[in-house]
Amino acid sequence: MGASDLWNNFGYYGAKGITGAEALAYEINRVVHASGISSPVTTKRGLSARLRYLDSAAGRDAMREQGITDRALKSWMSGKVSPSRASREKLDIAYWTRRRENLIRSGQLKKLLDNGGAGRRVEIFPIDQSQVTKGRARRITERSISVRYLWNDMVDAWAAKDLQALDEVWDDIICDLDSDYAAYAYVSAVSIGV
Repeated sequence: MGASDLWNNFGYYGAKGITGAEALAYEINRVVHASGISSPVTTKRGLSARLRYLDSAAGRDAMREQGITDRALKSWMSGKVSPSRASREKLDIAYWTRRRENLIRSGQLKKLLDNGGAGRRVEIFPIDQSQVTKGRARRITERSISVRYLWNDMVDAWAAKDLQALDEVWDDIICDLDSDYAAYAYVSAVSIGV
């Protein structure tokens, strides 16, 4: 049984939120994006940086998977032609796909989050109860917890896009919150301090 199984009929009285597993997946995606090229693909600098990053056999394969032809790539690399808006979006998808794969393969993401065994602080933002039927709202506050030793399992589950495994990791995280841990099976969001 994962953390999301702790509530029956979530949202029945108007609460809004997502499972802790979904929140972890979104937050790990944010961490990955924060570690990548910050210039947008719409700028000359951002476009050039993505083209340089993808200048490898694996990078060209990632671009081909997005429908970018070798001919188009050659013309962009020469600087004679600038990619269209749709092509820039495809290029951006290829970049983030390849970046994600490289962070997983190299173990950099695990090292960043594990922080040499010290772990990272995770801020937990409770569900939105603004629309909950009067008298049915629960007192749930924002929480902060130091998470250690779960990062490898968390990244492996995220890399495999396995929400059930992420739900089990989330259950391990919230079980340290006290007897009211079930109140955090669903959340508005989480934030990892990196």
